[in-house]
Amino acid sequence: MNSPARSVEIERTFLLLRKPDLPQHAVRYRFEQGYLPPVDGDDPKRVEGRIRRATRPDGSVTCTHTIKRGLGLVREETEREIPDDEFDRLWPQTAGRRILKSRYAIPEGGLTWEVDVFEQPPGLVLAEVELPSAEHEAPIPAWLAGHVEREVTEEPAFSNYELALRSGRLSGSS
Repeated sequence: MNSPARSVEIERTFLLLRKPDLPQHAVRYRFEQGYLPPVDGDDPKRVEGRIRRATRPDGSVTCTHTIKRGLGLVREETEREIPDDEFDRLWPQTAGRRILKSRYAIPEGGLTWEVDVFEQPPGLVLAEVELPSAEHEAPIPAWLAGHVEREVTEEPAFSNYELALRSGRLSGSS
């Protein structure tokens, strides 16, 4: 598998009132995502270990292991592809810290907007856009504008990690 790729993730996140009518060129992915227990000495609010199984529209599947460090707009991200059997071996360790979601990727104005519709936790819809720099403008596309409740980039409660923890507490397990 690939060696880990380290990068900086610069991403704005918006809470949506509901799923918008998406442009026809939106591409849907399905994510099963679980968070590994914190490593001794790591602050789980600042360091997240995640595994993800992504199913593409053609039915192909990719599994990844990602470590994110930091909070808010700019975070460090290290990611590597892992084999299916490694994902299956690690998945039980994520019990109580999982999310299931459909992601719709929509290229718009040189950026890719992603609309996440959560199955677990249910009813939540977020939009994200990854930026080339913290200063880069990201005008909200017309198809999305009427659905934005507010920006939640700096609200830890809307991080996927926190959503996974809350979902696990609500369901008793995942």
